[in-house]
Amino acid sequence: MGTGAACRRVYLGRAMQPRVSVIMLTFRRPQFIGRAIASVCAQQREDWELLVIQDGSHEQTAAVVGEWQRRDPRIRHLQREKPGNIAEATNFGLRLARGEYIAILDDDDYWAAPDKLDRQLHFLDHNRDYAACGGGAIVVDLEGRERLRYLKPETDAAIRRRALFANPIVHSSAVYRREAALAIGGYDESLAGFQDWDFWLRLGRTAKLYNLPEHLVYYQLWEGGGSFWAQRANTQSALRIVRRHRGAYPGFPAAFALALAYYGFARLPAGVRRLAYEPLSRMKKAVFAGRR
Repeated sequence: MGTGAACRRVYLGRAMQPRVSVIMLTFRRPQFIGRAIASVCAQQREDWELLVIQDGSHEQTAAVVGEWQRRDPRIRHLQREKPGNIAEATNFGLRLARGEYIAILDDDDYWAAPDKLDRQLHFLDHNRDYAACGGGAIVVDLEGRERLRYLKPETDAAIRRRALFANPIVHSSAVYRREAALAIGGYDESLAGFQDWDFWLRLGRTAKLYNLPEHLVYYQLWEGGGSFWAQRANTQSALRIVRRHRGAYPGFPAAFALALAYYGFARLPAGVRRLAYEPLSRMKKAVFAGRR
């Protein structure tokens, strides 16, 4: 799906209350965002809005988003003058969202199926004791070649067994209840990284979580992504998160040891980390996935 792809159909602009608000954060990555927006426009259901939240000014990004806005009035471009962390920007979107449900899509990822939102809203509509559901991911490189595909643990019980070891839900695959997110205070803005991991663990302490056994999103693996450059901040947050939730989820000793190992890796020279980043990332996703 290229950045110049058009929406599947022309939206007629009739008044419609969105059931799902898609939050997409962006920061100076115009080369990917059109592809991400196109995958939202390709959804079969029409009752969505897309909140593109841009931190700081960037003419190229604004131009790409503006072009998509002219095609589809459901797209809202919201600029924050002062850049902040992911938690701050996502909470900003949560406050302005109008939908009952929140879907997340990073600007360098894109959804894999036109009925993604349909399937997830159907599950949540019929399972009121669940606060969120996600799905599997297909990891691709900069040339679009598939490097790995994986599924996260499916059931709530399986999610809880591994929750301290790795992020239980792929953020860009997720749909969750806005009311439930607001009830726990949204994302923790004091964390330097892994805010979504902590968010799922706090949400999971109030309700059930689920992952569809299907690949719902293409996950872009590259050095320009936030995961590579935020490694040091992420490792500090990982130690905080594992300690914070040690009483709510099993496996604390092993999970804390793993977080310490990650902390040490993040302090190796950048060249070493660059060489090891992709294979280690793929290995971690495979090890802590529900099924490969």
